[in-house]
Amino acid sequence: MAQAGFWNGVFPAVTTKFTPDDRLDIAEMERCFGLQVAAGVNGLIVCGSLGETSTLETDEKIEVLKTAIRVAKGRIPVLLTVVAGSTRNAQALAQAGASAGAAGLMVLPGVPYKSDPRETLAHYRAVARAGGLPVMIYNNPMSYGVDITPAMLAELADEKLFVAIKESSDDVRRVTKIFNTAGDRFHIFTGVDNLALESAAMGAHGWVAGLVCAFPAETVAVWRLARAGRMVEALAIYRWFQPLLDLDVSTKLVQNIKLVEALAIGSNDRCRAPRLALAGEERARVEAIVAKALANRPALPAAPRVKSA
Repeated sequence: MAQAGFWNGVFPAVTTKFTPDDRLDIAEMERCFGLQVAAGVNGLIVCGSLGETSTLETDEKIEVLKTAIRVAKGRIPVLLTVVAGSTRNAQALAQAGASAGAAGLMVLPGVPYKSDPRETLAHYRAVARAGGLPVMIYNNPMSYGVDITPAMLAELADEKLFVAIKESSDDVRRVTKIFNTAGDRFHIFTGVDNLALESAAMGAHGWVAGLVCAFPAETVAVWRLARAGRMVEALAIYRWFQPLLDLDVSTKLVQNIKLVEALAIGSNDRCRAPRLALAGEERARVEAIVAKALANRPALPAAPRVKSA
């Protein structure tokens, strides 16, 4: 099992790249994942919501995972997102990810069904045991209608495979409530880009980030500076970053972030249908935000590496 010490810092939820004929663009993913590693991120998470997981076949998910593992070269962990409509299918994906070399799993409830607490806990235990890898529990009641409360996390504390939580309830107070309910049992990651610095101030261990796909250096700098106590410097970058970070909090976060990637790092904004690249006023709005950000891009101070918690 991977050591709990790696569950800290910036973990990009990377996008999945497609060719014009709707196949996986392995070469472009290798390039984009490499930019993340070069910027000093602490892990990679593939095939999540931002990675268009609902449109990917199982064999495609494993291919994306293997691509990230090749790029990481053992320097940082690569997590596979596990989400399926049935616990059985989620177990099968967890097993496939483990066989393919994932260092851990980020596990969602059995969406789109909105399970009750008993069902939710049973699902998580079954999937974790099937994969046999460290698990980041993904809590996003705003999007999926299932709230994994601090009390539920305390119930899961007896299972050693559960090591972290991606907290995306859109309520930064949850960070403190989890600490108060479960102590230091879990490593807490914020999953909301425009609550990242607030979560760091509350003691979160890491950031599952989205706009990092286009601005890796700035994301890493904000997090490292905050964790090193250099909040004034972190805040200056974070205020510049805020209009971009807001693009993560949207039903079209995939299209938004892929367009930002196209403009900032020379990638493309191809999505898999039914998603379509932004057009018209929506596209113009994002282009204007990115243009302003690039024109005022801040110089980044040297940010120290933060020791694992």
